[in-house]
Amino acid sequence: MTAEIRVSAAVVTDAAGRALVVRKAGTAVFMQPGGKPEPGETAAQALIRELAEEIGVRVPEAALVPLGEFATDAANEPGHRVVADAFLVDLDPADVVPAAEIAEALWIARDDATTPLAPLSRDLLLPLVWR
Repeated sequence: MTAEIRVSAAVVTDAAGRALVVRKAGTAVFMQPGGKPEPGETAAQALIRELAEEIGVRVPEAALVPLGEFATDAANEPGHRVVADAFLVDLDPADVVPAAEIAEALWIARDDATTPLAPLSRDLLLPLVWR
């Protein structure tokens, strides 16, 4: 049985139709902002906390649009699957400031084929906004 990692993930878009992806320190691939819920947190509460910690943005819960639950292979933990509660949120790129464990944040367009992406982002979440 494959171990599961439960996370809350944000599909962050801007007015130009780009999507925000982040790279954590010590990793090579980009993924959606977000992280693991703390005990007692809902998926939305966890994402609100993680967005504040990781990219310096305070988002009200009403601004999060639930996309559903998605599961695939984890990008940085071999032998694990990531199970994500995903939400869509629109942000102004000027408001995003990488912090905590985030080494880099990129706004990418649909035709960007050069940014290495985690399977969750590449195969499941970004195709939702770039249909």
